[in-house]
Amino acid sequence: MSVPNPAATNQTTAVQPWNRDDHLDRLAEAEVDVLVIGGGASGAGVLLDALSRGLTAALVDRQDFMAGTSSRSTKLIHGGVRYLEQAFKGLDYGKYQLVREALAERKRMLSMAPHLAWPLTLITPVKSLIGLPYYRFGLGLYDVLSGSQRLGKSRIESTADMKRACPSLDIKPLKGGVSYMDGQFDDARFGIAMVRSAVEQGGTVANHVEVNELLKHDDGTVAGARCTDLLGKRSLTIRAKAVVNCTGPWTDTLRLQADPDAKPLMTVSSGIHVVLNKTLLPEGRGILIPETDDGRVLFMLPWLGKTLVGTTDDPAELSDRPEASQSEIDYIIKHINEWLDEPVSHSDISATFSGLRPLVSDPDESSTSGLTRDHVVLQDKGLFSLTGGKWTTWRRMAEDCMDIVVKTKGLNARACQTQELRLPGANGDTAAAEAALKDLPEDIADYLWQAYGDRAHLVLAEGSPERLVSEAPYVEAELVWAMRYEGACKADDVLYRRLRVGMLDQQAADQIGARLQQLVNAA
Repeated sequence: MSVPNPAATNQTTAVQPWNRDDHLDRLAEAEVDVLVIGGGASGAGVLLDALSRGLTAALVDRQDFMAGTSSRSTKLIHGGVRYLEQAFKGLDYGKYQLVREALAERKRMLSMAPHLAWPLTLITPVKSLIGLPYYRFGLGLYDVLSGSQRLGKSRIESTADMKRACPSLDIKPLKGGVSYMDGQFDDARFGIAMVRSAVEQGGTVANHVEVNELLKHDDGTVAGARCTDLLGKRSLTIRAKAVVNCTGPWTDTLRLQADPDAKPLMTVSSGIHVVLNKTLLPEGRGILIPETDDGRVLFMLPWLGKTLVGTTDDPAELSDRPEASQSEIDYIIKHINEWLDEPVSHSDISATFSGLRPLVSDPDESSTSGLTRDHVVLQDKGLFSLTGGKWTTWRRMAEDCMDIVVKTKGLNARACQTQELRLPGANGDTAAAEAALKDLPEDIADYLWQAYGDRAHLVLAEGSPERLVSEAPYVEAELVWAMRYEGACKADDVLYRRLRVGMLDQQAADQIGARLQQLVNAA
């Protein structure tokens, strides 16, 4: 494998197709510096970090890239307001540092792909007079900690302001509110752009590839992996100087393959989200419900033309396809309606999704909401495992992990170079995309810019700009682009991780699915 050019993703060059068969050929009997197992945010981050250091690197995932937790988040890029409160209440310097780190990474994500990540105002409604100065002080401190990374100032909101932001909000019991700014993003498309960036830097990747066995040296330490392409049933043997486990909720499963005596450390909780086909937030500002009657936080957020409400935090079992239960959906609807004077109903739901949170467990902790979201790097018989953490800090997590890998394995590598990374679609040369979009209906043009940035014209060059569903912005050309240039293999890869329609409107996804299946069968 060739050593990648770390600046490649920052250059405006001809975009080459992403041919999965070529990548499988390279993986058949590969030898690389770093093999990453798991293609979510953490895995893609480690891959990018390794490539930026001049190392050869490969990544495989049993499902599609971003198919698990990384496409099922609350879509927030945040510093961690709740962690800040916990830091001061518990005099916890570690959580304070976590907030500072996350605020710096939040700013990086927003500049890394401005079409996929953007600032978002969140309003916290307050029912008590004492609550207003309490929240205002805390969010003011959040502003101060943000420093040069601050996105905007927190402020007191009147009940009239809040009613404009959310006309269905019941303001009668409210004394006012406090607003602050965090970030929001399209999680799956951001992750796919990370993988695409790695491909353009010389990385080798394959989705739908299962690890059957970890290869080992004579001393029992991990030396690579024997895998199977689940689509073509082809066997792959990948030898690596370092193997990094980024399988999220399945972290312990792979650790036990490396060392049967490894102590399980993972606890899994589920977070479900409900998508409403109803415009509850016409100004584009979100609502943070600070505490339900059982002590949880709920978000009501504008997201890609819909209203996203979540999330729960309940113990869960491992599953490749977690689904929202009826009781969890009922919970979301019940608790959000407690804050509305125009309640929503189950008939307003256009889609639901559930994600598994990988939490590093404390044996003395009984509630999943108290387990740490901070990341850790573990070693088991030469297998490095990166787990915990959150979307916002993926880049820092990867850097910390690879620092340990490089030092432990004695790899000849430069320092991490991802601090100023720009993802595909954010190269800054916008003229061609703007010209291609100017004659399209406004909703399609806005959507294509948000999804593809300065590569929107390249997407349109792959096929027709005709709508796939009436009154929705998805176009025919995207289906071809997703399969030729974004590594999609199955219908679900496109519907749920490339177009996002499956996460937003299940009925529209079903309509597009029939046309998409024809392309999949012909591929």
